[in-house]
Amino acid sequence: MTSDTPTQVSKDTPQDLLQNLLGSGGEEGQPLSGIEIVSRSAATTDAIKAYILRRGLGPGDPLPTEAKLCADLQVSRSSVREALRKLQALDIVVIKQGRGTFVGEMSLTPMVETLVLRSALGQRSNTASLREVVKVRRYLDLGLTHDTVSTLSGTTNPDLRECVDEMKAKAVRGEKFMDEDIAFHNGLLERIDGTLAQQLTASMWLVHMAVVPDLGPSPSEGQIKTAEAHEHMLDAAEAGDATAYQQAVWDHYAHLEDLLTD
Repeated sequence: MTSDTPTQVSKDTPQDLLQNLLGSGGEEGQPLSGIEIVSRSAATTDAIKAYILRRGLGPGDPLPTEAKLCADLQVSRSSVREALRKLQALDIVVIKQGRGTFVGEMSLTPMVETLVLRSALGQRSNTASLREVVKVRRYLDLGLTHDTVSTLSGTTNPDLRECVDEMKAKAVRGEKFMDEDIAFHNGLLERIDGTLAQQLTASMWLVHMAVVPDLGPSPSEGQIKTAEAHEHMLDAAEAGDATAYQQAVWDHYAHLEDLLTD
């Protein structure tokens, strides 16, 4: 009978962790032995992730049956099932009853749900949590300045102009324009093929919407300035002016940050 040993914090670098994953499983058809760690479920989980990495599988690709995984990994069916349940919760695999197990979409949904719960349960106010989300969104926009400006320079973008015009019209009427805001940012990211950046932006937006406190009605002047900042972002990007684009990004979030600071 083994005694429980406190788990130590890993000091592995990202490269070490990836190498550990790639080295945790044998070739296809060969048993995986020597899993010498306290949690066999964790080892099984890592071995399945290693299988996906080694074979370069993508969303929708099938995984072996439970019986084959048990044989290859030399673990019980309960360990395999527990590992698959954990991976399904992370959207790494998807289990389809009667059809088998497949590689999942690996979306950022689990991260979003965790961030929402963290914000809701945190000791700090929702206003403080939202302020952090706004900062992350701003840094994402600033970090993508080069790609955005170089891609849009010299182009015209009627769909983005339409978003801007609708934002300005709603601002004048004292209305919020959340749908147009996220559509504008997604439109920019689609042009630079920023799949991961688009997922991160959408994730931060969902957290933003989930934890946003009741700030009361936004002053129309601030709404108008925010709408105009989007227009300035687009103007600068199409003109190839990175400096003006970054200033417009700062202006974009200034009104919301002012509300959260008051």
